[in-house]
Amino acid sequence: MRELFETDGIRGRANVHPMTPEIAMKLGQALAIHFARGDEPPRIVIGKDPRRSSYIFEFAVAAGACSMGASTFLLGPLPTPAIAFLTVGMRSQAGVVVSASHNPFSDNGIKVFDGTGFKLPDTTEEDIEALMKDEKRLAQRPTGARIGRAYRIEDAAGRYIAFAKDTFPAHLTLRGMKIVVDCANGAAYRVAPAVFEELGATVVELGNFPDGTNINRRCGALHPEYVARVVKREKAHLGIALDGDADRVIMVDEKGREVDGDAIMAMIARFMLSQKALNHGTVVATIMSNMGLEKALEEVGGRLVRTKVGDRYVLEEMRRGGFNFGGEQSGHMIFLDHTTTGDGIVAALQVMTCMLTTGKPLSELAAGMERFPQLAAKVAVQKKVPLDQVPAFQAEIRKAEKKLGRNGRTVVRYSGTEPVLRIMVEGRDEKLVKELLDHLSAQARRLI
Repeated sequence: MRELFETDGIRGRANVHPMTPEIAMKLGQALAIHFARGDEPPRIVIGKDPRRSSYIFEFAVAAGACSMGASTFLLGPLPTPAIAFLTVGMRSQAGVVVSASHNPFSDNGIKVFDGTGFKLPDTTEEDIEALMKDEKRLAQRPTGARIGRAYRIEDAAGRYIAFAKDTFPAHLTLRGMKIVVDCANGAAYRVAPAVFEELGATVVELGNFPDGTNINRRCGALHPEYVARVVKREKAHLGIALDGDADRVIMVDEKGREVDGDAIMAMIARFMLSQKALNHGTVVATIMSNMGLEKALEEVGGRLVRTKVGDRYVLEEMRRGGFNFGGEQSGHMIFLDHTTTGDGIVAALQVMTCMLTTGKPLSELAAGMERFPQLAAKVAVQKKVPLDQVPAFQAEIRKAEKKLGRNGRTVVRYSGTEPVLRIMVEGRDEKLVKELLDHLSAQARRLI
């Protein structure tokens, strides 16, 4: 069982276990051992977001890997999908991202890609954790000229910018479009505006002055209302709100209304179906996606396959079933024809491709999905007791689901990154949804 790796890598408060430089160094050592090719040490690329503590973990992972003979390539602040892309492009055996994504600046995290640009499966993370605990193996370090080297890659941002632009059709241009881009004071603060500007758009930049402590603070995908205000003020065609590591996006239409991941998936899937480009007519999403997405796909002959929460599980199902498009309500969009992980910039470009090809504004495209009332709550917990060990609470969930019937559902799960129980209730009757959410939240506080 994994103890350090959670839903999306290792994550926690910076300088508090497990997010300590000691753990990061051991991770670097374990990666160098795991990804070695016989006697040949691996190549490992390392990128980060601009939060203050990222320097600690960038250098700690590099030090650990180099101590085991690996060559490390430091890319600096770049979006998570850029690290995945460059891992493959540089023929490296692994890519490391130092980022806590949408979490506050006081947190940090580390996630790992393999040499194909995909996140590691659970079993591989378990193997790496076992290596991190094997003090005897970690003590077998090379000396002399066999110690690894670290290199700084100065043109990494330019390589990713070129890649992102190549996902946009060559016969289209963004000339004449005014776009508000909020980089969340995060990893995309340089590359995101450049991508859209080089494709011809007039860009109003927000959240592009990171100071190490302001990542995600009242901006980005967590706070799309900031972009919405500026879109209306600037009379822009749309707004783009990225999160701290730019692997997800929330958009805003020309009227200043939020367009979340479900609405984006609905419009893109319908467009791809019309172009006969959606493999097996199927979109992969998680249990959190709105039932309205399912209905919108059914109306045009498509279908939705659900997974547990986490873009890694969406991706696993996509690869297993041969599907090429999937995502999460939170804004992770995976276009396997272009990328190996969620990419907020690429997703925004696909939305604009849809707009330009159909001649429709974002508001009209987003209206293609009728949203079911869906409410969610978080209940703080001291310990994540397995829910199947709390039969009284399970009984309350069953009662709620019976009241909702076929036109509603509940999702109750522990967060993979926080000590909280997440409760979601969805149905056609918003009043009933609210009542059931309040009831389940109260029962969770009482019973767990």
